[in-house]
Amino acid sequence: MTVTDLLGDEAVDALRAFSVWPATATEEPGGRVLLAGVPLADIAEAHGTPVYVLDEAEIRDRARTYRAAFPAPGAEVHYAAKAFLCRGLVRLLDEEGLGLDVCSAGELELAVTAGFPPERILLHGNAKSPADLDTALRLGVGRIVIDSPAEIARIAAAVGPRGRQKVMLRVTPGIGAGGHAKVRTGTDDQKFGLSLRDGHAQHAVARVLDQPRLELTGLHCHLGSQITEAKPYLAALRRLVGLMARVRDAHGVALPELDLGGGHGIAYRPGDPVLDPTALARRLRAALTESCAAAGLPVPRLLVEPGRAVVGPAGVALYRVLAVKTTAGGRTFAAVDGGMSDNPRPALYGVRYAPRLIGRRSTAPAVRTTVAGRHCEAGDVLAEDVALPADLRPGDLLAVPVAGAYHLSMASSYNLVGRPPVVAVRDGAARLLVRRETLADLRARDVGL
Repeated sequence: MTVTDLLGDEAVDALRAFSVWPATATEEPGGRVLLAGVPLADIAEAHGTPVYVLDEAEIRDRARTYRAAFPAPGAEVHYAAKAFLCRGLVRLLDEEGLGLDVCSAGELELAVTAGFPPERILLHGNAKSPADLDTALRLGVGRIVIDSPAEIARIAAAVGPRGRQKVMLRVTPGIGAGGHAKVRTGTDDQKFGLSLRDGHAQHAVARVLDQPRLELTGLHCHLGSQITEAKPYLAALRRLVGLMARVRDAHGVALPELDLGGGHGIAYRPGDPVLDPTALARRLRAALTESCAAAGLPVPRLLVEPGRAVVGPAGVALYRVLAVKTTAGGRTFAAVDGGMSDNPRPALYGVRYAPRLIGRRSTAPAVRTTVAGRHCEAGDVLAEDVALPADLRPGDLLAVPVAGAYHLSMASSYNLVGRPPVVAVRDGAARLLVRRETLADLRARDVGL
């Protein structure tokens, strides 16, 4: 007997439609959709649109899944702050026991001033500014990931004669992986890290070990984003363990940490492939144990840096339909009050989403509709050729799930449109985390008169 036999086609379609939503999402008979018991239409009414809604329970559940898959002391989980960061999220991550991975003085300062322990923070980036390094050293960041030879002397000099800073070395293992060419960062001949193939990584290790003010705790790599299989991580792991063995042979040092970065893929639409963190952890631990035994190395602590996989599926973006029109060629457009200023990912990477009508139940047939943004770009499209009701009209609310990562963190004020607010929901209550950027905010930065 199949699920369809038990539930019926309509119920199965409903389950599938919500498969990429947070687990607390429910729909009432009239079409009203709730998240954590809070009607999304009420949030849109109270805070305006566009508005981003984060389900706290979903974030906590995903953080706990990672903690269980990669338990201490043999492993550490660092949330990648570039996916999205605000003070409320910082406190939640701290409560769940995750570390933090930041790549600027801004992210670092926000986290520490929100109460996050600096010793559980890792700073990386291919072009760290003097302000980035000064802030990291002033606040006592746990580790700095060295990305280029020039940083070795810069960091050592900044530490001062009486200090010592823990560092890691970012290695490019020569492995291409990820959902788009623009987010594949483990290949040679790109801006990140030091190449394993040409010997630059091994030479940098020697230089770091010669610096008494630097303590090399391990190797770091990041292969890319939206990776949905374990194979690239396993290949990178084996190559980096090989480098660890050469470091041991050349310098007599067994490095205690190995960081495989993040990039764990999630589903943006029903049926999309995902990377299971529990299965990934099991395969990585087995491969690490086997590789280290073969090389005669102690097993290092394993670090991972999920960002999107923790917060992405917890977010839902709400938009108000402003206009609907059909072109002479028969293409239907629904224009909404947001767009590439709050979500540039479709324009940058061709990402596809599964928006849905909320707030009312439509019995009209579905038609292929392109959800377009409000900005002066033909490429400002949030969702292309998706199934939406034929009676979609101005004033309707559209919800875009899986909106928690790389939307607001990459947002801009293009066309001088302010960035949307962020509202958290939990146990039937909603609270504002980040207010809307106003016209007054935008004017205040302009001091030219």
